[in-house]
Amino acid sequence: MQMTEKTGKIKSFLHNYLVMVSIALLVVVTIIVEPKFLSVPNLINIVRQFGPLSFFALGMTFVIMGGFIDLSISGVISLVVVVTYLLIEPLGQWGAIGIGLLTGAFAGYLNSVLVLSCGALTSAKALFITYGMSTVYGAIALVLTAGKTGHLSWLERDASIFSLLAQGGFGELFSFSFLLFVLCLVLLYIFQSKTYWGQTIYFTGGNKEAARLSGVPIYKSIRIIYMISGLMAAVGAVVLLSRVTTASPVVGKGYDTNAVLSVVVGGTRLKGGQGSVLRTVLGVLLITLLSNCLNLLGLTPYMQTVFRGVILVAAIWIDNRNEEGN
Repeated sequence: MQMTEKTGKIKSFLHNYLVMVSIALLVVVTIIVEPKFLSVPNLINIVRQFGPLSFFALGMTFVIMGGFIDLSISGVISLVVVVTYLLIEPLGQWGAIGIGLLTGAFAGYLNSVLVLSCGALTSAKALFITYGMSTVYGAIALVLTAGKTGHLSWLERDASIFSLLAQGGFGELFSFSFLLFVLCLVLLYIFQSKTYWGQTIYFTGGNKEAARLSGVPIYKSIRIIYMISGLMAAVGAVVLLSRVTTASPVVGKGYDTNAVLSVVVGGTRLKGGQGSVLRTVLGVLLITLLSNCLNLLGLTPYMQTVFRGVILVAAIWIDNRNEEGN
């Protein structure tokens, strides 16, 4: 009887955390095959890779908790990077960063307006709308730069804030960008768990019609989740610009799927109504470790893309099986 109970618990654990277990096994294999995985330079590299994606995934968490999806962030990232870079010369660093953050928040608000005006109150409908808007934002970035890539070192005005954001801080592991991430995480966790509007996001994602009939302002909630997504995409874009020091109009490509993957692997349900930014951090860490392991094992970028695609499909499949089980 006890063996049966233990076997059931093991099966339940594997059913719920198969993706995490798989990535953990990959890490173990990597350590055995390539011991330098545990070297200090590699650990520092993991922390640096963790940076931009963590901001994007935090914003995506609220969208998915609300029962939607946001594929526009790749375009938003590219647009914010380009706008911020182009405005450093005329407005200075702080002015450029401020306009960049407002650009991201406005893009999120515009997404919510389109979603609501089209009556796209399901994840599938919102997916196509936000994917289309990603194309629009990316095209604007290409128009603004004429398809060319800029570099912070080419600017005549001071860009020291970006260098400080990427390299400054308390030791190599605790850069200012990492401290900024911790600040955003704390604020978003408090908003999610301790405020009225944070709770409305759960209600909206759980059952929109029931929430509306109960007096929950779901339309305002939808605007909030998309604005959070856009703002966090903008914050991550500024951090990304400080890291890569180049302003490419296609720099955001691929971050949308990685953000969704991080959120889903972290345990947030695609159906909505459940999730946490704290679990998303775990998802981001796992995806970052995955990329690092694949690099150390010598897989080409193309094979890594295939691998992440397989992981995403597996995570969605497990999420659907969990829904059916409930």
